[in-house]
Amino acid sequence: MAYGKIDPKECPPYLNEFFTYQRVVKIKSERTLESYYIDLRLFLRYIKLTKIGVPDGTSMNEISITDLPIEYVSSVSKLDILNYLSYVATERNNTAKTRHRKLASLRVFYKCLYKDLDLIPNDPTKDVDYPKMHEHLPKYLTLDDSIKLLNNMNDEDPYYYRDYCIVTLFINCGMRLSELVGINLQDIDLNERSLRLLGKGNKERIIHINDACASAVVQYLNERPVSQSEPNALFLSKRGTRITNRRVEQIVENALKDSGLDNQGYSTHKLRHTAATLMYQHGKVDTLVLKDILGHKSIATTEIYTHISNESIKDAMDASPLANIKNTKNPKN
Repeated sequence: MAYGKIDPKECPPYLNEFFTYQRVVKIKSERTLESYYIDLRLFLRYIKLTKIGVPDGTSMNEISITDLPIEYVSSVSKLDILNYLSYVATERNNTAKTRHRKLASLRVFYKCLYKDLDLIPNDPTKDVDYPKMHEHLPKYLTLDDSIKLLNNMNDEDPYYYRDYCIVTLFINCGMRLSELVGINLQDIDLNERSLRLLGKGNKERIIHINDACASAVVQYLNERPVSQSEPNALFLSKRGTRITNRRVEQIVENALKDSGLDNQGYSTHKLRHTAATLMYQHGKVDTLVLKDILGHKSIATTEIYTHISNESIKDAMDASPLANIKNTKNPKN
C-alpha cells in the first residue's frame, strides 16, 4: 500500500523500514514523510550515481534506488555528505535554506538507521555543520492592514461566512494551515471559549477563542450545510467534503486581492505571523505564553517575534519628523 506520494515498491527495504519507524514510533505526519522521501530519494540517487554508476544519458530523475544495497549507504563518509551538499548547491541551484532542510532529512535518516534500527555502524552526518543562513524577519500584516483584510471580504459570495471565519481564526489565533483544515465540530467549545488543535507530531493543544472568533464561528455554523461524508469537519467544501489546504490558500488569496493586499508576498502562513506579531506588539503577550498559543517546540522559534517588535520600534523612531534635525553649531572650545 502506498502512503501519499511514497510508493514502497520504489524504495529499498531499509528506506521502507525508516518510514515505518518514523510513522509508527515517531508519529510523523505523512506530509513530513513525503518531504523526507523527496530529499532521501535524491540523495540515494546521487549515491548510486557516484558510487556505482548509471548508464550514459540517464537523468537524475530516472535513476532507480530500489536495488541500491545498504552497504553503499553505510559506506558514506562525512566528505560524501559535503560533496552532496556541494552538488545540490552548484548543479541544482539549491539555496542555503533548502540545503539546510536536505541535511536535516539526512540526519534523521542516518540517526534512525544507526541508533534506532541498528542497520549501519555509524552516522556520517553527526559532525556536518548546517549551511549558514541569513535570518529574515517574518513578513506580516500591520494592524490596519489586518482590519482592512477583514472588512473587504466579498460578502456577496455564498460562502462568505465560512471564508470570513477562516480568515478570522488565522489572524486571531495564529494556527497553522493543517491545524485549521483539521478542526472538527467537537473541537470547539463555545461555552468555554476553547478550541482544540492538532499540531505537528500529532500534539494537541487547547487555545482560547476571543469574541471575534466565537462570533465568526457562530455565524458560520448557522450557515454550514449538513455533510453526509464529513459530518464532523468544521470547514466544508462546496461538495460537502472537508475543505482542502489548497482551497483555504485560494480563499486567503482572494481575500487579500479584495483588500488590495495581493502581490505583496502574503499567504496563509503570513497570517500566522501576523497573529503572533499583533499579540506580541499590541497585546503585550509574554513569549512563553505565545509559544504555547502557536504550538512551538522551542522558545527560540517564538523569540523571532521579539526581533520584529524591535525592528518596528527602530522604524518608528527613524520615521520621526525630527529624525534628521541635527545640531549644526560647532562646539565651543
